[in-house]
Amino acid sequence: MTDINEHIDSPFIIKISFEKLLRHYEALAKSNDPFLVAKAKRVLDAGNVAPELREGFTNTDLLYTYQKEIGILLEDAFSELLSKNEIKTASVVLHSLIFNASKRFKTIIENAGDEFELKITNQPEDDMFREACAIILKFYYGYDINFRRSFFYEIPNADGILRTYKILYNADFVEIIKTKQAPEITEEDYSLLLESYDNIGLWREKFPPQSYVFKGFTINNIFDVTDDRSISEIKSSLLATGNGEHHNFAHDFKHLFESLLNLKDVKVGFLSYNKSEEQFERVTGAGIDSYLLFNSDVGSCKTILCEASYKSLITDNSYFSIPDVEKYYKLSNGEAQYQTLHDHGIKSAILAPIASNGQLLGVLEIVSTKVNELNSINANILIDVMPFIVASVMRSKKEEENLIEAVIQQECTSIHPSVRWKFEEEARIFLDRKQKEGNHVSFGQIAFPDVYPLFGQIDVKGSSDARNQATRKDLSLQISLVRKLLETILETEELPIYEQLNFQMDELSNALIEHFKVDTEQQLIKFFEKEIHPLFEFVRTKNKNLAMAIDDYFSKINDNLGLIYYYRKHYDDTITMINKKMAYIIDQKQIEAQRMYPHYFERYKTDGVEHNMYIGESITKEKSFNEVYLYNLRLWQLQVMAEMENEFYQSKHGFPATVDVASMILAYHQPLSIHFRMDEKQFDVDGTYNARYEVVKKRVDKALVKDTEERVTQKGKLTIIYSQKEDEDAYLNYIKFLQFKNVFDSEIELLELENLQGVTGLKAIRVPFLYHTDATEQRYYTYEDLMKEV
Repeated sequence: MTDINEHIDSPFIIKISFEKLLRHYEALAKSNDPFLVAKAKRVLDAGNVAPELREGFTNTDLLYTYQKEIGILLEDAFSELLSKNEIKTASVVLHSLIFNASKRFKTIIENAGDEFELKITNQPEDDMFREACAIILKFYYGYDINFRRSFFYEIPNADGILRTYKILYNADFVEIIKTKQAPEITEEDYSLLLESYDNIGLWREKFPPQSYVFKGFTINNIFDVTDDRSISEIKSSLLATGNGEHHNFAHDFKHLFESLLNLKDVKVGFLSYNKSEEQFERVTGAGIDSYLLFNSDVGSCKTILCEASYKSLITDNSYFSIPDVEKYYKLSNGEAQYQTLHDHGIKSAILAPIASNGQLLGVLEIVSTKVNELNSINANILIDVMPFIVASVMRSKKEEENLIEAVIQQECTSIHPSVRWKFEEEARIFLDRKQKEGNHVSFGQIAFPDVYPLFGQIDVKGSSDARNQATRKDLSLQISLVRKLLETILETEELPIYEQLNFQMDELSNALIEHFKVDTEQQLIKFFEKEIHPLFEFVRTKNKNLAMAIDDYFSKINDNLGLIYYYRKHYDDTITMINKKMAYIIDQKQIEAQRMYPHYFERYKTDGVEHNMYIGESITKEKSFNEVYLYNLRLWQLQVMAEMENEFYQSKHGFPATVDVASMILAYHQPLSIHFRMDEKQFDVDGTYNARYEVVKKRVDKALVKDTEERVTQKGKLTIIYSQKEDEDAYLNYIKFLQFKNVFDSEIELLELENLQGVTGLKAIRVPFLYHTDATEQRYYTYEDLMKEV
């Protein structure tokens, strides 16, 4: 004898009973339909054979004793007409016992093999107990509780492919009966249980084991949900992979696609698509293969794909299926992907585009070693799963971009868009090597050979002298204020020390006029801090009448400098305003220049604004450079320098300090190489010969016209420094054109320069700007005319 409740931990005593079913047939027996009456009588006769069939039994041996009668009782539920198609069983709640089944279910179990053991795959033991409690709360007490999850069977088919089946329970023929051992469940108990899902002890207290009777049976309708479950599992795997939580992604994905396609031994691979290079690249990750690349890391799309597959995947973003690789290998004479797949034993394949908004991101490769197993028909099954793959790839690409950005920011600095592609390329190589070789990997060198340099600056004329003059005026003002305050103090208290300090003030004032040196400012700061300010602090506390005058003095002192900061502030504010205006103009104009032809650009704010540009084939990456773009950029630079000069003089009246500017361009006739210095986070010229260019840049604005004491850079004029005759001819042609456009005046000076340290043979073209007083003004002025106007 086998008791159904044996070894079962449950609040139920399970009794198999057909009482509620027989009541249904008792009602049908009273029908006016003679067919239904006859049918009901036949079922009732079978049900009345033994009282156990109504009263219920726990001895499973009786299922075999009354097998014939039970078959008659369940004839309507298990229609012979539908038995080969419907997947259906009769059982009891939360138990593996099945005492009746459709022919389709029996076939599924037979195909699974003799060693297969049927069980619900997603039902932990504690959940079974709580599930039974929830059934009692709902069907006996009437609480609207929804505890139940979907339950599944996982059953392999004859080919060993795991299929997933969802179980839906019909409890129409079940009664729940409370025994004396069961405590009454109150509203308070119900509320407490809702708060205490994890407290299994509480559930056992309120629902003691075997304190209720489950009387009846359930009809279980079972559905094959392998496709939906596979899609869900694929989605979960993709999410887990994105979070770095899944370590068997490739292995699991293979099994998920086997279940989805109902095929054994398919293989899954991935490719990423690099649009800028028009090539496929291997996806990095443990166990992730590519069956179009095989042992290669990258490959040209036009080499790997034939014309038809290229159009489908890259142009149309549609599936491309190859049911018979061998057939198409022969027809194409071993072309493109057919050669690769054939050589590696692939007999059929589906290539699915991973695309978003018409942009190809990569390719999903599904391959098989059997002919026709993968084809254009089952390729359509992928439609439901592709959105999840696309979302995962989009997320992965975003994460890669963020990672690359982090590497660039760490290893480099803010990068100009024209050269960003090179940094991204090196960042990918860096990350790939780091994954393969560990952390002891250095970032590759970033270099651009054979680029043409252009340098220009608009610089405040005599900035050092102007700053020194502002400093002198501030110090003189402070000395004057100190002297005045000392005289006031001396009037209230005639101490010789005050006279002595006044004498020192006179000496300091004379020193400012006659012997101002670099360290004069520091000497005065020290003197004020050590001698004057402590004295003023003492006098303020001692003599309340002088407190206001002393407070007024200290209010004029800059806290950071410890000195008066008035004229210098005017000068510094002026430099800031000039730099802001000049930088804005060239930054805005650069947007237009980049559209003409991409080139590297950087600018710096000093006492004015200077800029570097480099243009050439290696920077633009594409083979499209021609020297005409260099000539165009030179002409653009001349016009922008003129526009900045005009903006300066239009705004000059609004500056706190009066200053002038001088503009200069350095023309360099030969291409050079630049490389990115990781230590300084900036580009620098490469090689000893090219270093001459940097030397000239740093020193040339201080150069003198030969045999004179005149600086080559002058206000109101653009100075173009060069050394080669061909540069002179080129720039004279540019100037002639811009004179016609009213950018420059007619006068042109050709000058030779004094030798600089390490640099000889420099020459200069100097040409006056023409100015206009506003953007719409059609009248043009020389510098002298302009000064009279403003």
